[in-house]
Amino acid sequence: MDVEFYRGFAQRARDLADKADPFTRKRLLVLAERYDAKLGKPSPASRNLQRTLPLPRTVPAVSSVSDAGEA
Repeated sequence: MDVEFYRGFAQRARDLADKADPFTRKRLLVLAERYDAKLGKPSPASRNLQRTLPLPRTVPAVSSVSDAGEA
């Protein structure tokens, strides 16, 4: 994912935590920490997910209706 995406979500969680009750504030701050952790070095699994996959080869469909000889 994009660094700005995680940074923005972490900031939004902190902004909401400023206005939330104590229970929700704690959970939002934990969520912000998780987003901050994602800004670090990606794990091997996430590096594999970031690679783009080749597009599958498609073969044009053969029409079962023939236009030849029909009126």
